[in-house]
Amino acid sequence: MTTSPADPPEGAGASGPGLKLLAVTACPTGIAHTYMAAEKLVRAAESLGHRMKVETQGSIGAENVLSDNDVSEADGIIIAADKDVDRSRFVGKKVLVVGVAEGIHHPERLIERVRDAPVYEPGHERDGAGGRERRGGGAVRSDGGDGRKGRGVTYKALMNGVSYMIPFVVVGGLLIAVSLALGGDTTSKGIVIPDDSFWKTVNDIGTIGFQLMIPALSGYIAYAIADRPGLVPGMVGGWIAAHGELYDSEAGAGFIGAIVTGFLAGYLVQGIKRVRVPKFVQPIMPIIVIPIVATSVLGLFFIYVLGRPIAWVFENLTDWLGGLTGTSAALLGIILGLMIAFDMGGPVNKTAFLFGAGLVSKNPEVMGACAAAIPVPPLGQGLATLIRRRMFDDQERETGLAALFMGFFGITEGAIPFAAARPALVIPSNMLGGAVAGAIAGLAAVEDSVPHGGPIVAVLGAVNGVPMFFVAVVVGTAVTAVATVGLMSVRGGAGAVSASESVPASEAAPASADETVASVVAEPVLVGSGAGASGAASGGGSVARGGVAEAAEPAGDAVLSGYVTEQTVKEQLTADRKDDAIREMAALLAASGKVADAAELVRAAFAREDQGTTGLGEEIAIPHAKTDAVTAPVVGFARSAEGIEWGAPDSTKAHLIFMIAVPEAAAGDEHLRILALLSRKLMGAEFRERLAGAGDVGAILRVLGEIT
Repeated sequence: MTTSPADPPEGAGASGPGLKLLAVTACPTGIAHTYMAAEKLVRAAESLGHRMKVETQGSIGAENVLSDNDVSEADGIIIAADKDVDRSRFVGKKVLVVGVAEGIHHPERLIERVRDAPVYEPGHERDGAGGRERRGGGAVRSDGGDGRKGRGVTYKALMNGVSYMIPFVVVGGLLIAVSLALGGDTTSKGIVIPDDSFWKTVNDIGTIGFQLMIPALSGYIAYAIADRPGLVPGMVGGWIAAHGELYDSEAGAGFIGAIVTGFLAGYLVQGIKRVRVPKFVQPIMPIIVIPIVATSVLGLFFIYVLGRPIAWVFENLTDWLGGLTGTSAALLGIILGLMIAFDMGGPVNKTAFLFGAGLVSKNPEVMGACAAAIPVPPLGQGLATLIRRRMFDDQERETGLAALFMGFFGITEGAIPFAAARPALVIPSNMLGGAVAGAIAGLAAVEDSVPHGGPIVAVLGAVNGVPMFFVAVVVGTAVTAVATVGLMSVRGGAGAVSASESVPASEAAPASADETVASVVAEPVLVGSGAGASGAASGGGSVARGGVAEAAEPAGDAVLSGYVTEQTVKEQLTADRKDDAIREMAALLAASGKVADAAELVRAAFAREDQGTTGLGEEIAIPHAKTDAVTAPVVGFARSAEGIEWGAPDSTKAHLIFMIAVPEAAAGDEHLRILALLSRKLMGAEFRERLAGAGDVGAILRVLGEIT
């Protein structure tokens, strides 16, 4: 039986003197830290004569879960986490909340501090950073060395909203596109579906999905900031932002308005939580008082304060465009293309579209420029996910395919998930491509006789000048895709593809860093007697199974058989810089015969580093990559006598370096357990010393074989 990485070391929790302590560890940016903190806390408690049980909340779920009896008997509880942890079960207990790094680097200090920690009461919380009071159950605020920076919290909230919005975009957009394709008729009012048609019903369902897209984005941004009390004001605020008729505007504020209302709702709720109220009111605060007050304040503020400027912008943009009708066709096309691609359904986009639609009968060239620009954002973003797949996570790649489909049918909103996730990168790229498409269509005098856009209008015969229309769309799409990839290469994507391509951490998240770590390996990663390690295994080495040491058996039976071998272990690296070390480790893995493209493996490893350092502290680094550059899981290990600067949270140089690589198709939970076990084992100073002092490759393999 394999020991769970969440189980405390042997002897932990046994009867003894001192306090009865509990802890919860969790980290969204690397599964290793969750178990490293757990191990450190358990060891520190033992050394101080206390009893400690630790619940770990990693990517494999909660393990060693604290029971009601555990909580009732506890003298204090330490939450060392960089993500939200439910504290409702700890009411009436002393609770200390800190970042996961504190659990790794200062466990003894935390055990001393928990004695004086405040007693947890619903709605009254203190973080671990100097005892500052918070109210409510929002995101845990970590302190000190690993502190979560404001930008990280903001981006995480944004990505939370985007992830919940995407299904609405995809479902709504595809249903609308299918209904238009199969049931739409080309008329002077655009592509219209007859009211008595089955496809009108399908279109209505899709429209509902689209209408819920903006509230979902806003609501789940607020939820990430303020927990459940923020959800209602966030969603209602998003609905108001999307419906301009509520504030006398012909167009809603679109996804940009939803982002604004989401953050306003979240931080408004957080502010209300800080208000001291009588104890008898506290139970109804999160379900009645806070949602009602926050929803009312936010709704009225948007309608009467923010809504008026939006209506003013819409009105004045329309007048301004009216004054441009006699100017250069190319200039007008550029302006319309910029506006169409800017906010994708917001007031600026709607102004340009309605301006073009109003001139369909008098000046169809204006609508022609709009029609060419309309599909460029979704087509460009979809193309970007195809030409540089590793810059995007799985969800974004799937959304990219849907965006291509929506773009064909002139549904600009298909690009909103990308723009909401990376507004500073995607919106300029969309605008550039839209301007190019609009300019080409304007110069070529492309005409569109219906108020709709996208290739579908040309297919249905509503466009005059079809060849140049498609030239405009194709060139604009290519410009948007190339600009997106280029900006992501400079600023970062969910998985950049070169050392210079930085990635906003998860910020992510688009794919969160925790998920990246959680998916690095698909199968067990422990050392055993692979073909290249037979000497080590047979020469007195042993492989532990189920906590029992047994003699090593032939290849295929040992836990890490074939993953770490003589070929993938190196006594000393020659590199003295992280980038060079990763290249050297990739070459080491290539010796296994399981690396099809060493250069691509290096790029994938660099991309992972850009998401967040894989330097774990304690002189350890575990760079890793999930890439089809390898044909099977492979693990390497090497040492550095001088140490390599790896950006570890404790500022130590890396002397013990593991590299893990698995194919994209790899899946399963066992690799998470193994990575957790590896992390916990490496927390033992004596184990690290023996690993560092092993005399040769065989001795290294024998030491690694102790990980069970």
